[in-house]
Amino acid sequence: MTNQAHTSVLITGANKGLGFEAARRLGEKGWTVFLGSRDEGRGEAAAGRLTAAGVNVVMVPLDVTSEASVAGAVRLVREHTERLDVLINNAGAPGRRVAPADATADEIHSVYDTNVYGPIRVTHAFLPLLRAADNPRVVMVSSAGGSFAVVTDPDQPVSTMHELAYSSSKAALNMITVRYAQALPEIKFNVATPGEVVNHTFAATDMNNHTGALTVTEGTDSIVELATIGADGPSGIFIDRLGPVAW
Repeated sequence: MTNQAHTSVLITGANKGLGFEAARRLGEKGWTVFLGSRDEGRGEAAAGRLTAAGVNVVMVPLDVTSEASVAGAVRLVREHTERLDVLINNAGAPGRRVAPADATADEIHSVYDTNVYGPIRVTHAFLPLLRAADNPRVVMVSSAGGSFAVVTDPDQPVSTMHELAYSSSKAALNMITVRYAQALPEIKFNVATPGEVVNHTFAATDMNNHTGALTVTEGTDSIVELATIGADGPSGIFIDRLGPVAW
């Protein structure tokens, strides 16, 4: 584990839920938190709560579906630091759980734009700042729904959630992470899911109407674990809060 002074982290979709809780927990370690938020008003409110709690936080307007917004986020972060130690690609879209027979390319595209193209946009844009860090780490927030092993297990609830957009987008994100890890060994790329696969549970968030059995804090355990790994830590792994998850 690492707890370096002046460590910096950018978290997308951090104005609420898992992103906000990860920001709070890492901020409590003394890290500088760049709080990415598509909605500037909600982002400012979230940053205000963290500031009141003593966190060094900078709100970053960031819509991961917009090249211009991502470029603006890079410029803003560069005004505060010459390096970025950790990037957490947390922003996600659930889609409308359209049945496969009714799903259209437009429906799939809108979810992929956030869940797949978004992390690629942000990661690509921030690579120079990540490469300037001593121990750069990228955490992709995925889902057990993106695991072929989980989706094909009839005992898992997600096996009967018949949709195309969300699960396939998270499977794509998982593969992208592995390919980044293979191609860029100087940066640690890992995948976290905010649940407990073996216990068939997930974290309660807005995305699932707070139906999850785990708290948002428990849901961020895997995210924080991967964000704080040391220089000798792993790359290209997929974990939940209890341990490795099968691809």
